[in-house]
Amino acid sequence: MRNIFHYNTFQENHQKYSHPLSDTNKTLKRNTTMPGIYVESYGCSANTADSEIAKGMLIQEGHTIVSSIDEADVAVVFTCIVKTPTERKIVKKLKAIEKTGMPLIVAGCMPKALNGLVAEITPDACMVGPDDLNMLTKAVTEALEGKRRVYVEGDHFNRGCQQRIRENPLTHIAPISSGCLGNCSYCIVKHARGHLHSFPHNEIIEGARQALNGGCREIWVTAEDTAAYDDHGVRLPELLEGLCDLEGDCRIRVGMMTPNQAYTILNDLLDAYDNEKVFKFLHVPVQSGNDEVLQRMNRRYTVQEFLDLAKAFRERFPRIGISTDIICGFPGETGEQFNDSLDLIRTLRPDVLNISRFWERPGTEAARMSGKLHGRITKERSRKLTTLWKKLALDVGSSWVGWESEILLDELGKGSSKVGRNYAYKPVAVETDRGLGEFVKVKVTGSGVGFLTGTVV
Repeated sequence: MRNIFHYNTFQENHQKYSHPLSDTNKTLKRNTTMPGIYVESYGCSANTADSEIAKGMLIQEGHTIVSSIDEADVAVVFTCIVKTPTERKIVKKLKAIEKTGMPLIVAGCMPKALNGLVAEITPDACMVGPDDLNMLTKAVTEALEGKRRVYVEGDHFNRGCQQRIRENPLTHIAPISSGCLGNCSYCIVKHARGHLHSFPHNEIIEGARQALNGGCREIWVTAEDTAAYDDHGVRLPELLEGLCDLEGDCRIRVGMMTPNQAYTILNDLLDAYDNEKVFKFLHVPVQSGNDEVLQRMNRRYTVQEFLDLAKAFRERFPRIGISTDIICGFPGETGEQFNDSLDLIRTLRPDVLNISRFWERPGTEAARMSGKLHGRITKERSRKLTTLWKKLALDVGSSWVGWESEILLDELGKGSSKVGRNYAYKPVAVETDRGLGEFVKVKVTGSGVGFLTGTVV
């Protein structure tokens, strides 16, 4: 069996129903009497949720969602700007669509943070920013009429109870906020998402209730920083408690949180995680194993504080799955400082490691810093970190061999196999004729880099 959960595919922005294991795709039938809209999404789960909501809005307006751009009358692309390689891929895609003359809506983060770039490469396209999602159907109508409109100045749009067409019919992606409280020197996302705005907790819970009634079995709580959530005093732990109180046998995955914000709610957060409905999975990006580098990144914690946070969770939940992120080659990072990141990963032994080379993003503080490293150095450091983590991941995975309990089948696998998650959100591939959305008892018989294999008991 090939390694289907490579470190940079199994992470927070893992999003498609067509899983790396899967050889099938979900399709929607075309109603040829109505305009066909093709919707494509890049980047994080919040962008995926926005694309799902957009499809729901469009269908309510009488449009038809098509699964291929060749069938479309209008294309809508939800863009991501976090990394330069992703941006380049999206720019190539937008240019190709622009050349066809097809009406185009550029949505997501790029229209707001890189408005000039979008105007340059797609001068005829409409734009819809993250806070203007409610204007998307209007933009589609205007695009069909040959009008060019730009909507990037709207107020925060609450996503809680919006109808949607899901990428995975079993998974409800629940954005709980937009923006953050940080000012990381390398991050361009704040230019698009702005300061923290927490969505009403009652709408989030009601949206999840409707999703569970509609057949969903997983809830993904997602945000730029889930631990920063604060709806008039209702913080993340209270929100999780409200979600856990909903009727139905489901599982809840808590998305990325910063260490400093998690510390402010640590005890309550540990208690909230104690509910059997919450996956024992923690995504806390550290970004560097060196305090001086963290300071230049404007990260508001120390390496020891990060380790103390991980220790607190592991003491409460010994087999919790921990995911973290490392940026290799931040401006001015010395070889010794990078070695500190290697040492941190040896100490932490994370279940998932998202590795990024430093990419200069326009308008950020880091883009103006001196001491930028040559690409071959950042590439070599990324390679070293990848090699280390793969070795550790095999050891971490082997510790699960022999484990026997329930998993929730949530994705199709290669051939006749299916993929499920155990309580620590470890992916387990099994051969079974049981349906997606079912809980099945399995025994883990093997492991790879970031995934497990097993048999149904």
